[in-house]
Amino acid sequence: MAAQPPTPQNVRASLIHVTHLIYALHASAVVVGLLSSATVAGGLVFGLPSLAAVVLNYWMAGEVRGTWLEAHFRWQIRTFWFTLLWLIVYGLLIITLIGIPIAWVLIFILGLWVAYRVGRGWLALKNGELPPVSRNQ
Repeated sequence: MAAQPPTPQNVRASLIHVTHLIYALHASAVVVGLLSSATVAGGLVFGLPSLAAVVLNYWMAGEVRGTWLEAHFRWQIRTFWFTLLWLIVYGLLIITLIGIPIAWVLIFILGLWVAYRVGRGWLALKNGELPPVSRNQ
């Protein structure tokens, strides 16, 4: 069965606003990572704005279940947890002398991936669309 196209009319406007707020919190963590001594990935996982965003994701998950916003929540939550997973890999690589160059490349690529996920997801929400991966499900 083909996936239903998103219909913003079938969800409360406040839920769309909360989803925008969550993307804004994640985006602020990305900006902090870019402008400070932290990395983008570190800012996303350990920054207060992003931690608040993930708490909101889990707190509001029941409200968006069964709507097109559920895909955005899943996209945001997966971005957070996969970033944490790759930061653990980075941490294990950085403690070995031979893994340091690989770790630096990994953290750079991870930062680009995080910025892409936040930006692409937010753009899809703004356009009333599902995040890219969710379109094929």
